This record gives sequence, C-alpha cells and structure tokens, in this order.
Amino acid sequence: MEHPPVTLTSARLVLRPLGPQDTDTLYAAAQDPDIQRWTTIPSPYLPEHARSFIELIAPEGWTTGAMFTFGVFLPNGALTGVLSLTMRSPGTAEIGFWAVKEHRDRGYTTEAVLAATRWAFTTLSVDRVEWRAEVGNTPSRVVAEHAGFTLEGALRSAIDNKGVRRDCWVASLLPSDLGLPSTAPYIPTPSND
Repeated sequence: MEHPPVTLTSARLVLRPLGPQDTDTLYAAAQDPDIQRWTTIPSPYLPEHARSFIELIAPEGWTTGAMFTFGVFLPNGALTGVLSLTMRSPGTAEIGFWAVKEHRDRGYTTEAVLAATRWAFTTLSVDRVEWRAEVGNTPSRVVAEHAGFTLEGALRSAIDNKGVRRDCWVASLLPSDLGLPSTAPYIPTPSND
C-alpha cells in the first residue's frame, strides 16, 4: 500500500523522510562502532551506502508501502537518529532504530518510537508493532521498555547480522498499550494468575 512520505512531530522532535541534504550527516553518524555492531547496516559504512539508503532504499519503502523510514531531528536540524517501520505481515510492523552517539540517554529515541508507533496505529491499520534486537543490545531494549513494549522472549537464530545468525529478543506494542483502538478485534488469552 503506497503511502506518501509524511513528517511527524512530537514535543521535542521532528521525524521526517531523509533527503540528499542529510547524506553527509547520516554517513558520519553511522561511523559509530556501536551502530555498526548492533544494527544490520553495512560495515565498513561507506559514503555510497548513505547515498543509496537516502536516494533509493528509503524512498522505495515509502513508494511500495513496505518500509517507512524517518530521520529523527531536533527542531534546529540536528540528526538524533534514524527510525524505520517495516511491514512484516498484514497489520504487523517491525520497528528498528538507532541513535546518534551525542544524543543518547536524553529520551529522544523513546519519544520518536512513540510518535512513529502512534502514527502506524492510527494511519497504517497496524495492530501490532514488534521490536527485535540481538540479545545483549541492552540500550535498544531499554528504549523499547520505556516506550511500553512488552518483552515476549528470545528467538534463537532469528537475526542475520552481516552473515552471522544471532539470537534476538522480541517485544510488542499494541494500540491498547497507548490507549488507542485496534482495527481488528483482539481477544487476549486469560492469565492464570
């Protein structure tokens, strides 16, 4: 389902599609060894990777409705991170994100995750947003937990990071977690407490 690119705002942030003017900034931020270690971006990360992502991969995601990528910016234009929602199946999106080193531990990524998931729930007919991260990527897990995701467990050999299979944590956020209605009825399994 094609969706024209949108810009979202939150209390402190602007989430907008990346453009050619962001190429150098994206390239510089992606040199961080932690981003290269914990995400699936190429390593080494070259200028042509940033150009290809901004000029081809991200716009194609919007055009096809398969992936919605946002640069996360402060109002002054500083890049704080990148966030994508990838459609995995009807009604289910997976969120992925990374934060620029200088802007970590300020709550920006959590704020961006909440803005993007709220948009997905209210605009894309998404009823489940999944977060996955390699076991051990504690900063990503902290963001997911702060955004209200429920940890559901670990999946064996569920992430391929640069040709190596790794275990990952998985968590979910539902519209009801944000006080929003679902597009489809949901009947949770009763707990046996």
